[in-house]
Amino acid sequence: MFRLCSLLLALVLAAPAAAQTLSGPIRVIDADTIDIGASATIRLLAIDAAEDAQTCRGGARELACGALATAAARALYEGRRAVCATEGRDRYGRLLATCEVAGRDIGADLVDRGLARTYRDDLTYAEEEKAAILFGRGLWAYEMQDPAEWRAGQRASPVAETAPGSCEIKGNISGSGHIYHVPGSRSYDATRIDPAKGERWFCSEAEARAAGWRAPRG
Repeated sequence: MFRLCSLLLALVLAAPAAAQTLSGPIRVIDADTIDIGASATIRLLAIDAAEDAQTCRGGARELACGALATAAARALYEGRRAVCATEGRDRYGRLLATCEVAGRDIGADLVDRGLARTYRDDLTYAEEEKAAILFGRGLWAYEMQDPAEWRAGQRASPVAETAPGSCEIKGNISGSGHIYHVPGSRSYDATRIDPAKGERWFCSEAEARAAGWRAPRG
């Protein structure tokens, strides 16, 4: 009996965390990451969006693709109520989930509009992506490197340690969420900025808060 109980306990401990259904008003962090007031931010499953620092080309012009995608996602979903079905966490501690607004899958909508791409070899939204490419919707109207390839290139480059100009506020991503650190604060010197993770510099606290970052607690 003792051995049986021990085996059952081991199986329970080895089982993945149970899926949850969470709901709340959306705060858009970027085109594939949102906050609905849960224990962590939510990374939308099966999609991949341009990072904030990522650019693209439209003819001879260089455009801020990541910022454009984030602004468009914010215009579509900011403040609306989402219902999310979680499926665990990613390596940064973010919840992985499929989310709906008014019965519409957010991931499907963003891919269909060309504001995000399918994630690697995931075929969940393959038809939506085909349509976006065919009609040149959203960022498919421009020349843009695949976000996964762009992040790989950033990882191969030195981590950014020098603030661009006077923009000295560090936007860090961890299991606690998107946190910004101002010069002179407790964790500022120890914080490293890695653009491949979506981390970035801010010029003001207002800019950081508007982008979905928060100040450290305590």
